[in-house]
Amino acid sequence: MKKYDYLVVGAGLFGAVFSYEAMKRGKSVLVIDRRDHIAGNIYTKEEDGINVHVYGAHIFHTSDKKIWEYMNQFAEFNNYINSPVAVYGDELYNLPFNMNTFSKMWGIKTPAEAKAKIAEQIKELNITEPKNLEEQALSLVGTDVYEKLIKGYTQKQWGRPCDELPAFIIKRLPLRFTYDNNYFNDRFQGIPMGGYTQIVEKMLKGADVVLSQDYFELAKSGKLSDGSEVAWDKLVFTGQIDEYYDSCYGPLEYRSVRFETEKLDCDNYQGNAVVNYTAADVPYTRIIEHKHFEFGTQPTTIISKEYSSEWQPGVEPYYPVNNDKNNAVYAKYAAKASDEKNVIFGGRLGQYKYYDMDKVVAAALAVVAEEFA
Repeated sequence: MKKYDYLVVGAGLFGAVFSYEAMKRGKSVLVIDRRDHIAGNIYTKEEDGINVHVYGAHIFHTSDKKIWEYMNQFAEFNNYINSPVAVYGDELYNLPFNMNTFSKMWGIKTPAEAKAKIAEQIKELNITEPKNLEEQALSLVGTDVYEKLIKGYTQKQWGRPCDELPAFIIKRLPLRFTYDNNYFNDRFQGIPMGGYTQIVEKMLKGADVVLSQDYFELAKSGKLSDGSEVAWDKLVFTGQIDEYYDSCYGPLEYRSVRFETEKLDCDNYQGNAVVNYTAADVPYTRIIEHKHFEFGTQPTTIISKEYSSEWQPGVEPYYPVNNDKNNAVYAKYAAKASDEKNVIFGGRLGQYKYYDMDKVVAAALAVVAEEFA
């Protein structure tokens, strides 16, 4: 039997950062993952010289210089700036909502004109206390922006009409009254040159990594899929926290995403890395053209259409549905988890929280600081 200081369940970003830091401190680490590859949802796979974001677009962005420098020790990042566009019928708009969006929508030029137009539409609606997401969005941006750029996309994203979604999902919608298509306000952003998988490979160097391995089967038998016996002192679990506790307080809800990826015999399909399709009658939410993340000049291109869907067992969960009902259930699991002396829960699924990548890294480093204080 081989004994480890830590068993890390999940070879995604949280698990990789924790493993790297634990090994730096002389700890032995076994990393397992249900999938047949490392890097979780940030997994990138090279095809025809193009780094394909297999589980959807991942743009690293942060305002935390320490996190930026931390990630740059594993890869060099390019200067990619996320500037998505939105297609609504035959119309095309810049995102996020900014003066380019408003100029195209209303034929205006100045911030004062845009503000007046939005204020006029909001006043006509006379919504004082928004009761759902639709009313919340209308009270923030008015009718035109909501109908063309929010309504259909949001319904596809969440799988239900906007007037059936809680208002707090859209607490605020940033309106920029400048001609700036940079989606993020963060000081640092980019894509690792050569993709994300190489970063996780470097983080996990020195760990024993076993793929296509289910944690619950290992916990029951004490044996890996190859029959070897292993043991560990502490567990870092980045899977679904409700699954860990056998859904004793009831299941948590998640949303999932399905991808249709295809190679096209042209060098440039849509002219941008990210194009959102905001109309409800288009079944997918967006199309990703992967080569544009790294300014590719390959003779062919690869695109992925993204379809949002309700999560079902056996399907990969992508992000939690953080409404009041689910948060109340999660609070029970979190209380139970706080009593665990030898288990650490982390990541989107382990902490039932939507995390950007920089926040995942920060959360993992915070756990490391506490664990090795």
